[in-house]
Amino acid sequence: MTGTAETTTTTTTSTTSTPSAAPAAAPDATDIRPLMASFPSGVSVVTALGADSAPRGMTCSSLASVALDPATLVVCLRTAGPTLRAALDSGHFALNLLHEEARTVSDLFASGSTDRFAHAEWRLPLGAAGPHLTEAALAVADCTVVHTVEIGDHTAVFGRVTRVTHTDGRSPLLYGRRRYARWSAAASGPAPEAEPAPARALPAPALAVPSPVEGQARVGS
Repeated sequence: MTGTAETTTTTTTSTTSTPSAAPAAAPDATDIRPLMASFPSGVSVVTALGADSAPRGMTCSSLASVALDPATLVVCLRTAGPTLRAALDSGHFALNLLHEEARTVSDLFASGSTDRFAHAEWRLPLGAAGPHLTEAALAVADCTVVHTVEIGDHTAVFGRVTRVTHTDGRSPLLYGRRRYARWSAAASGPAPEAEPAPARALPAPALAVPSPVEGQARVGS
């Protein structure tokens, strides 16, 4: 709006007071990161080929199986990331489950590096839905995108599994409480001690019941 600015004169009464300390900011009750940090999971790298045929990929621990028939899984990818764009443009992605020696690969694909694939060994087999991380993955699932749901800063991508390739017999890499762990170490702990079997109750001794005299009534018979 164009016009003459109004000038307002305000009379202020001076009051002397002691400033109080600003209240401490309360923790965000909706931050689910501490909750999910207490839920250890495996680690994967989701890969796809962009429209320019360049490989894209990101570390992902947010995944789950959805159905066995048809075989379907879901991964949650950053909505603004190039990996999601590549998966949607191509209609396919590959899920690389990392083995416990592949921590550096997990860190690489979780970083902001733009040349991630230059520092990781990968190949694109015939019919692959995305790059296979041959040295870091113990298994790879090739998937076709069948549905997506955008929620906030991430998008849930549902993929129909078309092929599963087991590339390595090593144990999976785990992540929880903001640190890595080895499945082989977690599974090598001592077995829980077997609880002693509960003592069997002895049968109560049979009570001797005298035979009734002929002609005598037997109570309860």
